[in-house]
Amino acid sequence: MQRTQVDRRPRERLARLGELVLGGGRVTRAEALWLFHLENPADIFDLMSWANRLRQHFKGNKVHLCSIVNAKAGGCSENCRFCAQSSHYQTGSPKYGFIEPEPVLEAAAEAGRNGVTAVGLVAAWKGLNEGPMLDEVCERIGELKASGKTRPDASLGIIKSQRVADRLKQAGLECYGHNLESSKRFFPQHCTSHTYEERLETIGYLKTAGIKICSGGIIGMGETREDRCDLAFSLKLIGANVVPINILNPIKGTPFEQQPPLPPLEILKTIACFRFILPRQEIMIAGGRTLNLRDLQSMVFFAGASALMVGNYLTTLNQPVEKDLQMLQDLGLDPHWDHDFADQDNVQFDAAPPGGALQRLDAQAPEVQRLD
Repeated sequence: MQRTQVDRRPRERLARLGELVLGGGRVTRAEALWLFHLENPADIFDLMSWANRLRQHFKGNKVHLCSIVNAKAGGCSENCRFCAQSSHYQTGSPKYGFIEPEPVLEAAAEAGRNGVTAVGLVAAWKGLNEGPMLDEVCERIGELKASGKTRPDASLGIIKSQRVADRLKQAGLECYGHNLESSKRFFPQHCTSHTYEERLETIGYLKTAGIKICSGGIIGMGETREDRCDLAFSLKLIGANVVPINILNPIKGTPFEQQPPLPPLEILKTIACFRFILPRQEIMIAGGRTLNLRDLQSMVFFAGASALMVGNYLTTLNQPVEKDLQMLQDLGLDPHWDHDFADQDNVQFDAAPPGGALQRLDAQAPEVQRLD
């Protein structure tokens, strides 16, 4: 029987990079690209093993759970090519105006019973300006805060003034979800009705107001591995506290409905690479996990994830919360998260976001450098 020769160099290099990050060091973009381009399943599982060690070292066995409430559904003016709620596409997605207090408080109570840390109000519109709608949003946030059941979060689109961000903070908002979605280079391929720079500007206002940032993206839209790598470094640069990784769920009626799915091992590898680049951040697995990972959902924690979105998504179903809680128990993980972001070494920037820095980052040489 003939034995297959195994190249030990990737394993040795993975060990060097893993020890580097464990010791407080940082991987370079070239090193991270090398990780993203690993192809051999044995090497990918070695990568995941190191990502798991990084998760345990920096995050312990605590898992941050959050859920969302679709506070205003459908009819969004933006043309995000992945989104069922865009008015540009015919998807049959539900449509309704901003919800009353009762459903929000019911969602908070259910989340509290299940040990979920945060409930986020999500609205399908371009953004939030000063006026009666801001007043109503602040009322919902204040009611959620006063209930004491969970942390009040929100994802309300683009913010164009510091005053709006300050009002949200005064109402009791603690964390705001605003994904970069992809690399700056790839962004126009999935949205042209607003810009990457507008998203950076929003994050700048929120950080100046003292609001924590939940920002990540969607993988599987046709982007390259370089795009995923640059997204992770951009999220590090803006100092995101929670980094949700969504996997595209191709919705019928959207331009991405025929997009082929990413292989599960490619998804898990991406999570592990994000952990190497963002060792102290809460890496959250969000939309698309049940569809794309199927029986491998529990592997996200072995790949370095430390947070999970539970309950149903905006327009698609998730597996029951009880099943997620059982999964965590079986893995020896604790859903009673208590880090409060105090363990993160956030990067700070002024209200005017560092667009130039991100442009320089995205302009770096895209070719992977295999440094053995």
